Amino acid sequence: MVYNGEVTAGGPADVRELPDAVIRKASVSPQDNNAYLITCRRTGDQLLIDAADDADRVRALIGEGGGPLRGIVTTHQHWDHHRALAEIAGVTKAATLAGEDDAEALPVQPDVRLRHGDAVAVGELTLDVVHLRGHTPGSVTLVLTSSDGSVHAFTGDSLFPGGVGNTFDDKENFASLLADVEERLFGVYPDETWIYPGHGKDTTLGAERPNLPEWRERGW
Repeated sequence: MVYNGEVTAGGPADVRELPDAVIRKASVSPQDNNAYLITCRRTGDQLLIDAADDADRVRALIGEGGGPLRGIVTTHQHWDHHRALAEIAGVTKAATLAGEDDAEALPVQPDVRLRHGDAVAVGELTLDVVHLRGHTPGSVTLVLTSSDGSVHAFTGDSLFPGGVGNTFDDKENFASLLADVEERLFGVYPDETWIYPGHGKDTTLGAERPNLPEWRERGW
């Protein structure tokens, strides 16, 4: 399937083929929550990002990848991103991972508590952990740099097409999130970087960069 970044709930996964990895994206809820599966081509090992809902669909997604699930990362503590976590973790026995500052709020206490600058390995792949403070205290983004040089950032609800995530009218949280997004994503990674958000369509840093001043001015 050609990857276009847009899927419908319950529909087939969108697939992006990389030299060293395969990225699968499925919408698994009425809120258009995205679940992402990353498969290492060399070993078959897999990593799931956000067991958001619909455990049957998530299990099918894992089956599409074909290999053993080694880890489940929850990008942040909000209920709509972990409704299937307990079931999927129980069935697969995969390690669970989440940001340290969100860990206590999750229904499954993570085996690994992630901090900014950590790395998550799956097979021969390594994903960098970027802590983005504001949407929740412990929101994390995972960044995969493929062997072809392309960069793929799984941002949860911290960055979307058109703006940063909801900070619920809290000016300090908005300032924190925008500062982290600017410094830790836009300031580090190239414009070609793919952004895979927790809901809806994908985007790139280059598509969003010109809008940063507008986001800052409007305050959301």
